[in-house]
Amino acid sequence: MAILIAQLIRTFYDECWNKWNDTLVDDTLDTAFVSRGSLGQQVTGLDGWRGYRDRIRHGSPDLHHELVDLICEDSRAAARLRYTGTHTGTLLGMPASGRPFDYGGAAFFTADHRRLTSVWVVGELDEFRRQVG
Repeated sequence: MAILIAQLIRTFYDECWNKWNDTLVDDTLDTAFVSRGSLGQQVTGLDGWRGYRDRIRHGSPDLHHELVDLICEDSRAAARLRYTGTHTGTLLGMPASGRPFDYGGAAFFTADHRRLTSVWVVGELDEFRRQVG
């Protein structure tokens, strides 16, 4: 199970986020996927997650998630992340600054035997605000 969740998480970041590959979302996330993103919003379901992702994309179309560390056990995983990009649209209520950002975060996942079922993400938002504000 740990190998499967690791593969799902790599696909989640490499494809669904970094490449904005919408075709793999249905294969990677459970239909009842629950996501609490680092911006503090919780969404449920595939359309809920896609809407959250698209709001982020509007604020930073070049956003990149780097998976720094990944620890998996059974149906759970923890990841250390690095977020980089350019603040070109509204994020956290802050209008576009055009400035680059680079900050860290962590994500905690659960999965069933086929897909990711939930994620809870925390990010160093004070660092983000300092860089773009």
